Amino acid sequence: MSTPHAILIALLEKQSSGYDLARRFDRAIGYFWQATHQQIYRELGRMVAAGWVAVEEGAADAAATRKKVYRVLPTGREEVARWVRETQLGVDDRNVFLLKLRADAVIGPLGLDEELPRLIDEARARLETYRAIEQRDFGAPTLTRGQQLQYAILKVGIHTQESWLEWAEELRLLLKGGDA
Repeated sequence: MSTPHAILIALLEKQSSGYDLARRFDRAIGYFWQATHQQIYRELGRMVAAGWVAVEEGAADAAATRKKVYRVLPTGREEVARWVRETQLGVDDRNVFLLKLRADAVIGPLGLDEELPRLIDEARARLETYRAIEQRDFGAPTLTRGQQLQYAILKVGIHTQESWLEWAEELRLLLKGGDA
């Protein structure tokens, strides 16, 4: 996935100021696609120049400053559709912890048994967050198609965290045992 397309999709969901968009990345989108505030603002500038989004002065906020509000133009919507149709998905092989495990397998114990508990705690916290979102946003008896797709994304996150935690607990025992 590319950051510009993640931003376009977020703006298609809801036009936003750069600040509000960055907060949405921090709170929701960031669970599956990360972007720094700097990246978001840089990409917004590029997308305005490319004609994918328009920027307008929004209403003044409590500090009496006017926010720039970004909205997707038809060319931006077409770009998202093109990207979805034409971008081939591949296996994400950039998981750093797995790479560290390979190094540990070759070199010997490298302290990953000390890093793993922190990763487990983070995964448990993320799973709790996902479950809270599930209860808060997807408890209605009927969901729109868009809500069903958003729920499907959340469900894969839940399943991924559950599976990773199960694997991590097995790994913790292996790392504690050292060479078997």
